[in-house]
This record gives sequence, structure tokens and C-alpha cells, in this order.
Amino acid sequence: MADKIRVTVWGENVHEKEMPRVREIYPDGMHACIAAGLNEAPDIEARTATLDMPEHGLTDEVLENTDVMTWWGHAAHHLVEDRIAQKVKTRVLEGMGLIVLHSGHYSKVFKWLMGTTCSLCWREADERERLWICNPVHPIVRGIEGRYFEIPKEEMYGEPFGIPEPQETILIGHFEGGEVFRSGCVFQRGAGKIFYFQPGHETYPIYHQAEIKLILKNAVRYVRPQGPRWIDGAPHIPVEQAPDPISKKD
Repeated sequence: MADKIRVTVWGENVHEKEMPRVREIYPDGMHACIAAGLNEAPDIEARTATLDMPEHGLTDEVLENTDVMTWWGHAAHHLVEDRIAQKVKTRVLEGMGLIVLHSGHYSKVFKWLMGTTCSLCWREADERERLWICNPVHPIVRGIEGRYFEIPKEEMYGEPFGIPEPQETILIGHFEGGEVFRSGCVFQRGAGKIFYFQPGHETYPIYHQAEIKLILKNAVRYVRPQGPRWIDGAPHIPVEQAPDPISKKD
């Protein structure tokens, strides 16, 4: 079997410590639940990193050995060190895949890669969300049956969503209050693919849901690096190393 896709599941891990309701749903943390779902696939190897670890768990060694990173944050975006966020951004530009989850739309990493505010409309309520599949043959929704699937309870995210026009919109969410939202979007930045996936409010068991777990597995395979690492720099090439001889003009 080919080498497994190496995934680092990054989680803020704040709500799980501070909110009993969240701890009941995710006793080991949302990051652990997401990683466990990914590790169900024989071609994926997921590990976790959290905000409270040294360097937020994102050391140079970890980043060098990560093909795809998932990112969930909410209450502590401001506590993520700029230098760590910049390192993650650089790795995406070099080809590392990135999956940004739910309130991670306000993370430094996502906003810096998008170059916009990434703001949106929201309402915290027990609302059903129906996720419509825009492109049923897209690899990210492979295996999802029907034209849509539903999440029984979710926080409402609504348009306008302050992002650049996505390369592809894979899923559109529709909420009981009538709002719609681009819930699954693909972007390309440098050599890296990015998938923003909206479901995942901390007080609902969304990352236990079969459809969500399947989409995350598919997304990991989709955004994984497809070629050699792109070195984003401007190396000096001496004349003697030019591919073809260079003749000087008289």
C-alpha cells in the first residue's frame, strides 16, 4: 500500500475544558474525535495538536511531516502566535493541504490566505441545516447519497460571507430561518488546496455524524499535495548552472 496521508488535526481545545456540555459530547476533545474519524480510513494517518502545546503543537518537524492540516478554532484566535500562523500559511503555499472547519473562518491562517475579513452572519439556535450538494460527482462528496443530507441541530451561518469567490462551491447550506450559506468551498493558494467546511458548532455532536466524517476523509484525499513541494523563493542561479550554455554578446 502507498504511504498514508499524514494529517495533523489542529484544535483550539478551549471549549472542551471550559464547557461541560461540550465535554459531554467530546470527552477527549473535538480534535480527538475528528482524528479518530479520519483514522478509520486505511490510507490516512491522523495525529492531533492543540493551542496549549509548545508552539501550539506545530513545530517545524510536525509541519515538515504534515500533508494535510485541519483547523478548528473559535474562542482563542488571538492567542495563536503570528509566527506560528505564518509558518502554517507558508506550508500551504508550498503545497500542504488545509481544511478549515466551522468558526476557523476567523482564524489568522484562513484570513491571511484569503486576504479578506471572512466575516459572515450567524445565529446560535437549535436549527436544522440541510446541505445541498452542488456537484454530485465531486470527489469531496463521493459516497453521499441523494441531493442533500441534514444536520439535526446546528448554528446558523448566513450570507454574505466575506471571502473571495471560491474556485468551486461544493455544498450550500439551508437553515430553518431561511438563510443560505456557502458551506463547502475550495480555494487554491500557491501550490496548496484549501477546503472550507462550515458544519461543526461545538455544542452539537456534528463530528460524530457519518456524512461529516465521510466528507472529511474525502476532503483530505482531495487537498493532499499532488506534486513535489513548491519552494516559494527566488533562488540565485549562477551562469555556470544554466540549463543551456550562455554566450556573451560582443
